[in-house]
Amino acid sequence: MLNKGFFILLLGIFCCCTNQGGSPKQNLSLDEALRRYPDSIALLQKRANRSLDSMNYDLLLQDAARAFRLDSSNNESRLLYALGLINKREVGVADFTRAQYHFFKVLNKDSTNLKAMVGIAGVCANLGGNDAAFKWLNKALRIDPKYRDAYVLKGSMYLRAGNYKFAKSSYETAIQQDNRFFLGYMILGGIYQHEQNSLCIEYFTTANQLEPNNVEACYSLAYAYENFNNVKEAKRFYRRMAKLDTASCVAYFHLASIQHFVDENLDSAMYWYGAALDLNPEHLESLHNLGLLYEDKNDRTNALSTYAKILKINPDYTLTKDRVKALRK
Repeated sequence: MLNKGFFILLLGIFCCCTNQGGSPKQNLSLDEALRRYPDSIALLQKRANRSLDSMNYDLLLQDAARAFRLDSSNNESRLLYALGLINKREVGVADFTRAQYHFFKVLNKDSTNLKAMVGIAGVCANLGGNDAAFKWLNKALRIDPKYRDAYVLKGSMYLRAGNYKFAKSSYETAIQQDNRFFLGYMILGGIYQHEQNSLCIEYFTTANQLEPNNVEACYSLAYAYENFNNVKEAKRFYRRMAKLDTASCVAYFHLASIQHFVDENLDSAMYWYGAALDLNPEHLESLHNLGLLYEDKNDRTNALSTYAKILKINPDYTLTKDRVKALRK
């Protein structure tokens, strides 16, 4: 199977729903309406577009394929089906080839369909044809110089090639066209963080403002603050993250680490490590740091006992093996 990498960013192609025949009553939810009218192409297309937006690719392909089977002459259904194929969980060469065929069929009916052009570019890029991909993207941009998704795919191609300068330029252009493009801010934040540039905080902040309940955005901002020594804000966003995702131990682990290594408040650190381990008793990072905390308290017995738990879970955990070796000298 091929690695889709950053080309999942084709999810940014939001197709417009076309109406086929009469619409069901508006007071029904979309899912309810489809249960009542399972062969409504308009409803299938609408939910497929919603799935594309929310990255629910399994449902995207299911609805798009059904709509396409019901009417294979419908260009919108064909386009959605092709997008479903390239966003499958495990996508192979045959899927890309079939999707490319459908994108070309869309263009045969609608020669200026920008979504299909970017789709073909994405297929080319995934199959190693970057030159062809750029030609298709540039063709789309000649038709519409402000077409966001062409810049998104360019950015992802540059990013995969390790060309961060051009990747940043492409994503910056994308968010200029769409200043509510959440994923663009997240990716730009990630690039700047990789470069150890505090500008990442600005991008992650905007992403948080756009989607305040997104756990990944909250975590990215908290980690950026921690990385650039703004401990107060880091704690604030880790606490917020813990409220957003009550099943994850990650926020508690970071709160514990800050208390342990920055604030040097060992009792508070022990509390937060305990909170993390209550959620995930096998979280190796929390266990290892708890062992270090016992060492800081000169409690060799509990340190070795904690390290023993780690090595039972993962006998090759190098950091812990090194500490056990040091304690047993």
